[in-house]
Amino acid sequence: MSGIYDLASGVVRRVYEKRIDAPPILDASAFPNAVKFTAAWQGIRDEALAVQRGRVPRFHDIMPEQAEISANDGLDWRMFVLKAYDIEVPDNIGRMPVLGRLLRECPEVKSAAISFLAPHKHIPAHRGPFRGIMRFHLGLDIPRQADGRPATVMMINHQEKRIADGEGMLWDDTFPHEVMNNSDHPRVALLLDVWRPHMPLDMEILSRLIVRGVQVGMRHRGVSFSG
Repeated sequence: MSGIYDLASGVVRRVYEKRIDAPPILDASAFPNAVKFTAAWQGIRDEALAVQRGRVPRFHDIMPEQAEISANDGLDWRMFVLKAYDIEVPDNIGRMPVLGRLLRECPEVKSAAISFLAPHKHIPAHRGPFRGIMRFHLGLDIPRQADGRPATVMMINHQEKRIADGEGMLWDDTFPHEVMNNSDHPRVALLLDVWRPHMPLDMEILSRLIVRGVQVGMRHRGVSFSG
């Protein structure tokens, strides 16, 4: 990541940490609509696998400041973005109608993407900048080890977490986290950024300003989410 991005992210994190106390793994009740996504996981998976057969951009092609965690080992981390900070990507939504319908039903979801990790890809430890959202992670096509356990390992604040196909997890990505696909097959997962409920008023206002600022920045830079 760029030095400026790192510095700004650190400042924002410290502000939120002083006002919002949250554990790394969050109670699923904070995102009641998660059940809609888990119930539809097979339909979402089928759409994601169809998308995978086409061109999907690497994460650092969309956001160059993420090169340190996306281009670190020469193995691909590709992201098919349907929504980014409330900016929809109509062409991509059109390719995933099941997921697109759920996103329309759940306005608290601010960003949505399908994440494709190449075999043996390692995403090194990093931290998200913004505690105004929560991260929901849904397994769609998760490789398995010989013992049947999921082969993709997530380390979240030094805790090992694994999710299988159709399993979801709500967590706070401002804690240090890394991901390892310890298999010979790609890993496919749905990533959602969900608005954090019941924030203090000042953090609610700041969060809305940050979202608006990111929207302005993406439009100014002409960010493209196509392959």
